[in-house]
Amino acid sequence: MSINSIFQFLVPKDKKFFPLFEQAAQNLVFLAQTLHEAVNLPKAEREALFKKVEEYEAIIEDITHTMNLELSRNFLTPFDREDVHALITAMDNVADYLYGAASRMRLYQVEKITKSIRKMTEITLESAQLIQMAVADLKDMKNLQNIADICKKLNKLENKSDNVFDKAVADIFENETDVKNIIKYKEVLSALETASDKCKGVANVLETIAVKHS
Repeated sequence: MSINSIFQFLVPKDKKFFPLFEQAAQNLVFLAQTLHEAVNLPKAEREALFKKVEEYEAIIEDITHTMNLELSRNFLTPFDREDVHALITAMDNVADYLYGAASRMRLYQVEKITKSIRKMTEITLESAQLIQMAVADLKDMKNLQNIADICKKLNKLENKSDNVFDKAVADIFENETDVKNIIKYKEVLSALETASDKCKGVANVLETIAVKHS
Protein backbone atom coordinates (compact mmCIF):
# COMPACT_ATOMS: atom_id res chain seq x y z
CA MET A 1 0.00 0.00 0.00
CA SER A 2 1.38 3.41 -0.96
CA ILE A 3 1.93 6.25 1.51
CA ASN A 4 -0.82 8.16 -0.28
CA SER A 5 -3.22 5.23 0.27
CA ILE A 6 -2.43 5.22 3.99
CA PHE A 7 -3.03 8.97 4.25
CA GLN A 8 -6.48 8.68 2.69
CA PHE A 9 -7.68 6.90 5.83
CA LEU A 10 -6.43 9.73 8.03
CA VAL A 11 -7.95 12.73 6.27
CA PRO A 12 -11.52 13.93 5.70
CA LYS A 13 -13.43 12.57 2.73
CA ASP A 14 -12.22 14.02 -0.55
CA LYS A 15 -14.28 17.00 -1.64
CA LYS A 16 -12.23 18.13 -4.63
CA PHE A 17 -11.11 15.31 -6.88
CA PHE A 18 -14.07 12.95 -6.92
CA PRO A 19 -16.62 15.68 -7.71
CA LEU A 20 -14.43 16.63 -10.68
CA PHE A 21 -14.19 13.00 -11.81
CA GLU A 22 -17.95 12.65 -11.54
CA GLN A 23 -18.53 15.85 -13.51
CA ALA A 24 -16.15 14.69 -16.23
CA ALA A 25 -17.80 11.27 -16.43
CA GLN A 26 -21.30 12.77 -16.57
CA ASN A 27 -20.36 15.20 -19.32
CA LEU A 28 -18.64 12.40 -21.24
CA VAL A 29 -21.94 10.49 -21.21
CA PHE A 30 -23.79 13.65 -22.33
CA LEU A 31 -21.28 14.11 -25.16
CA ALA A 32 -21.48 10.50 -26.37
CA GLN A 33 -25.27 10.52 -26.10
CA THR A 34 -25.57 13.77 -28.04
CA LEU A 35 -23.29 12.49 -30.80
CA HIS A 36 -25.29 9.27 -31.06
CA GLU A 37 -28.51 11.26 -31.31
CA ALA A 38 -26.99 13.49 -34.00
CA VAL A 39 -26.04 10.62 -36.31
CA ASN A 40 -29.61 9.34 -36.16
CA LEU A 41 -31.01 12.61 -37.52
CA PRO A 42 -31.20 14.11 -41.01
CA LYS A 43 -28.25 16.36 -41.93
CA ALA A 44 -30.27 19.57 -41.50
CA GLU A 45 -31.03 18.70 -37.85
CA ARG A 46 -27.53 17.67 -36.77
CA GLU A 47 -25.86 21.08 -36.46
CA ALA A 48 -27.43 22.04 -33.11
CA LEU A 49 -26.34 18.73 -31.59
CA PHE A 50 -22.83 19.02 -33.01
CA LYS A 51 -22.56 22.38 -31.25
CA LYS A 52 -23.61 20.71 -27.98
CA VAL A 53 -20.91 18.08 -28.52
CA GLU A 54 -18.39 20.91 -28.82
CA GLU A 55 -19.69 22.48 -25.60
CA TYR A 56 -19.43 19.22 -23.66
CA GLU A 57 -15.88 18.67 -24.92
CA ALA A 58 -14.93 22.17 -23.74
CA ILE A 59 -16.43 21.48 -20.31
CA ILE A 60 -14.40 18.27 -19.95
CA GLU A 61 -11.27 20.12 -21.06
CA ASP A 62 -11.90 22.75 -18.37
CA ILE A 63 -12.43 20.02 -15.75
CA THR A 64 -9.14 18.41 -16.78
CA HIS A 65 -7.36 21.74 -16.41
CA THR A 66 -8.93 22.28 -12.97
CA MET A 67 -7.97 18.77 -11.88
CA ASN A 68 -4.34 19.36 -12.84
CA LEU A 69 -4.36 22.64 -10.92
CA GLU A 70 -5.71 20.83 -7.85
CA LEU A 71 -2.93 18.27 -8.18
CA SER A 72 -0.37 21.06 -8.03
CA ARG A 73 -2.03 22.61 -4.96
CA ASN A 74 -2.82 19.53 -2.86
CA PHE A 75 -0.39 17.09 -1.28
CA LEU A 76 -3.06 14.52 -0.44
CA THR A 77 -5.08 12.86 -3.19
CA PRO A 78 -7.72 10.07 -3.07
CA PHE A 79 -5.28 7.71 -4.82
CA ASP A 80 -1.80 8.00 -6.32
CA ARG A 81 -1.16 11.34 -8.00
CA GLU A 82 0.02 9.80 -11.26
CA ASP A 83 -3.20 7.78 -11.44
CA VAL A 84 -5.36 10.86 -10.80
CA HIS A 85 -3.62 12.57 -13.70
CA ALA A 86 -3.76 9.48 -15.92
CA LEU A 87 -7.47 8.91 -15.35
CA ILE A 88 -8.66 12.44 -16.08
CA THR A 89 -6.32 12.60 -19.10
CA ALA A 90 -7.68 9.30 -20.43
CA MET A 91 -11.26 10.53 -20.09
CA ASP A 92 -10.35 13.80 -21.79
CA ASN A 93 -8.84 11.81 -24.67
CA VAL A 94 -12.15 10.01 -25.24
CA ALA A 95 -13.95 13.35 -25.39
CA ASP A 96 -11.37 14.75 -27.82
CA TYR A 97 -11.85 11.99 -30.38
CA LEU A 98 -15.64 11.94 -30.11
CA TYR A 99 -15.59 15.67 -30.75
CA GLY A 100 -13.15 15.00 -33.58
CA ALA A 101 -15.66 12.65 -35.21
CA ALA A 102 -18.40 15.26 -34.92
CA SER A 103 -16.08 17.94 -36.34
CA ARG A 104 -15.26 15.82 -39.36
CA MET A 105 -18.94 15.21 -40.08
CA ARG A 106 -19.54 18.96 -39.93
CA LEU A 107 -16.50 20.07 -41.92
CA TYR A 108 -16.84 17.41 -44.62
CA GLN A 109 -20.60 17.94 -44.89
CA VAL A 110 -21.30 14.22 -44.55
CA GLU A 111 -24.77 13.70 -45.97
CA LYS A 112 -25.51 10.03 -45.43
CA ILE A 113 -24.71 8.46 -42.07
CA THR A 114 -23.89 4.79 -42.45
CA LYS A 115 -25.03 1.98 -40.17
CA SER A 116 -21.41 1.50 -39.15
CA ILE A 117 -21.09 5.09 -37.92
CA ARG A 118 -24.30 4.76 -35.94
CA LYS A 119 -23.14 1.46 -34.47
CA MET A 120 -19.79 2.91 -33.41
CA THR A 121 -21.41 5.90 -31.70
CA GLU A 122 -23.67 3.43 -29.92
CA ILE A 123 -20.62 1.50 -28.71
CA THR A 124 -18.89 4.64 -27.44
CA LEU A 125 -22.06 5.70 -25.63
CA GLU A 126 -22.23 2.36 -23.84
CA SER A 127 -18.54 2.69 -23.00
CA ALA A 128 -19.04 6.19 -21.58
CA GLN A 129 -21.88 4.92 -19.41
CA LEU A 130 -19.67 2.11 -18.08
CA ILE A 131 -16.88 4.60 -17.34
CA GLN A 132 -19.34 6.70 -15.33
CA MET A 133 -20.32 3.63 -13.29
CA ALA A 134 -16.69 2.72 -12.61
CA VAL A 135 -15.82 6.27 -11.55
CA ALA A 136 -18.70 6.18 -9.05
CA ASP A 137 -17.28 2.96 -7.58
CA LEU A 138 -13.89 4.60 -7.07
CA LYS A 139 -15.29 6.91 -4.41
CA ASP A 140 -15.18 4.41 -1.53
CA MET A 141 -13.08 1.65 -3.13
CA LYS A 142 -15.49 -0.96 -1.72
CA ASN A 143 -16.61 -2.46 -5.02
CA LEU A 144 -13.32 -3.16 -6.77
CA GLN A 145 -14.69 -6.32 -8.38
CA ASN A 146 -17.36 -4.28 -10.14
CA ILE A 147 -14.64 -1.98 -11.50
CA ALA A 148 -12.75 -5.03 -12.78
CA ASP A 149 -15.93 -6.35 -14.43
CA ILE A 150 -16.57 -2.99 -16.07
CA CYS A 151 -13.01 -2.94 -17.42
CA LYS A 152 -13.59 -6.33 -19.04
CA LYS A 153 -16.75 -5.01 -20.67
CA LEU A 154 -14.89 -1.94 -21.93
CA ASN A 155 -12.23 -4.17 -23.49
CA LYS A 156 -14.92 -6.27 -25.21
CA LEU A 157 -16.59 -3.13 -26.55
CA GLU A 158 -13.28 -1.92 -27.95
CA ASN A 159 -12.84 -5.23 -29.75
CA LYS A 160 -16.39 -4.93 -31.06
CA SER A 161 -15.65 -1.42 -32.32
CA ASP A 162 -12.52 -2.69 -34.10
CA ASN A 163 -14.59 -5.32 -35.90
CA VAL A 164 -17.21 -2.79 -36.99
CA PHE A 165 -14.46 -0.44 -38.17
CA ASP A 166 -12.64 -3.10 -40.20
CA LYS A 167 -15.83 -4.27 -41.93
CA ALA A 168 -16.93 -0.69 -42.59
CA VAL A 169 -13.64 0.30 -44.20
CA ALA A 170 -13.63 -2.85 -46.34
CA ASP A 171 -17.17 -2.07 -47.44
CA ILE A 172 -16.28 1.53 -48.32
CA PHE A 173 -13.38 0.52 -50.55
CA GLU A 174 -15.47 -2.17 -52.19
CA ASN A 175 -18.66 -0.23 -52.86
CA GLU A 176 -17.92 3.51 -52.77
CA THR A 177 -16.80 4.99 -56.08
CA ASP A 178 -16.48 8.64 -55.05
CA VAL A 179 -12.95 9.22 -53.74
CA LYS A 180 -14.09 12.21 -51.66
CA ASN A 181 -16.69 10.08 -49.89
CA ILE A 182 -14.11 7.39 -49.21
CA ILE A 183 -11.92 9.97 -47.47
CA LYS A 184 -14.84 11.46 -45.54
CA TYR A 185 -16.11 8.15 -44.19
CA LYS A 186 -12.64 6.84 -43.43
CA GLU A 187 -11.84 9.96 -41.39
CA VAL A 188 -15.06 9.79 -39.37
CA LEU A 189 -14.76 6.06 -38.74
CA SER A 190 -11.10 6.43 -37.70
CA ALA A 191 -11.97 9.10 -35.14
CA LEU A 192 -14.72 6.91 -33.67
CA GLU A 193 -12.46 3.85 -33.59
CA THR A 194 -9.78 5.85 -31.79
CA ALA A 195 -12.36 7.13 -29.30
CA SER A 196 -13.26 3.53 -28.51
CA ASP A 197 -9.57 2.72 -28.13
CA LYS A 198 -9.25 5.63 -25.68
CA CYS A 199 -12.13 4.12 -23.67
CA LYS A 200 -9.94 1.04 -23.34
CA GLY A 201 -7.22 3.41 -22.14
CA VAL A 202 -9.56 4.55 -19.36
CA ALA A 203 -10.13 0.89 -18.47
CA ASN A 204 -6.38 0.34 -18.19
CA VAL A 205 -6.05 3.20 -15.69
CA LEU A 206 -9.05 1.98 -13.70
CA GLU A 207 -7.54 -1.50 -13.51
CA THR A 208 -4.25 -0.06 -12.25
CA ILE A 209 -6.04 1.86 -9.50
CA ALA A 210 -8.15 -1.17 -8.50
CA VAL A 211 -5.09 -3.43 -8.28
CA LYS A 212 -3.24 -0.95 -6.09
CA HIS A 213 -6.16 -0.83 -3.64
CA SER A 214 -7.06 -4.51 -3.62
